[in-house]
Amino acid sequence: MSFMRRKIPPFIYKRSNLTLVVAFTALFALLFINIYKPFESPQWYPITQFEYFLYSSLIILTGVLVVVISRIIMYYYTKKRTLTYWEYLIWVIAEIFFMSLFYTLYSYTLDETRDFTEVYRSSIIKTSLILLLPYIISLLFLSWREKSMRLKELEVKGQEEGVPARTEIINFRDEKGVLQLSIKKDSLLYLESADNYVSVWYLSKSGVSNYLVRNTLKEMELRFSQTRIVRCHRSYLVNLDQVKVARRTSNGIVLDLGTPKIPDIPVSRTHAEQIARWFTNM
Repeated sequence: MSFMRRKIPPFIYKRSNLTLVVAFTALFALLFINIYKPFESPQWYPITQFEYFLYSSLIILTGVLVVVISRIIMYYYTKKRTLTYWEYLIWVIAEIFFMSLFYTLYSYTLDETRDFTEVYRSSIIKTSLILLLPYIISLLFLSWREKSMRLKELEVKGQEEGVPARTEIINFRDEKGVLQLSIKKDSLLYLESADNYVSVWYLSKSGVSNYLVRNTLKEMELRFSQTRIVRCHRSYLVNLDQVKVARRTSNGIVLDLGTPKIPDIPVSRTHAEQIARWFTNM
């Protein structure tokens, strides 16, 4: 019972969500009653099937005004005070009773000989089943959507705060397409041309390591064209995520990877503008 005393989640009485619940309830009730005709619904009124379709559509859409008015009141009421689950349940029960009364009065416009109490009791039962089902479906959907949105926000926040996403693996293949080396992207330092080979420099448990792959630097550049592993010199590709300092010297711009035993990586004039653009967009 302590659960019922808790406050309902704010998303339940959010304006857009209240509108969604009302619209879905109206559509559900209209389709459900006219297609499936639960509990021999046409017997509520001594009219033909076609007349029943038109009449039921009218009274259902009109009867939904009870829900519309109720949810408008809820929207403004919850701006000052949050409902508990108990209060929300009582609110829904009140909607059912008022809508049942509305349908009962409509019924009397067709047949005044029917017993008012019996009609009202029947209306309460049928209205409860038809109204509660779309309410439950709507709340389950809204709850799922809210949790999905919260999870996405946490993921974005985590990325903004530096929490790493799934680790990206970089694969290096030789000129025949055979896999030679796989390392984490955040361990890759730079690539250096070495005649018919490419020397891959990376961080390992023993420190700075390198591995020769028989391939061309041009082929590697094409392979990593959509990443932050970019060409900075005719003999080098560098992982920009590893660059700690970019500075201008008498010989031009160099990139400092901040790793002992790793020399500064030169940046040629041809690629200086591209490198500067990459840093500007970081």
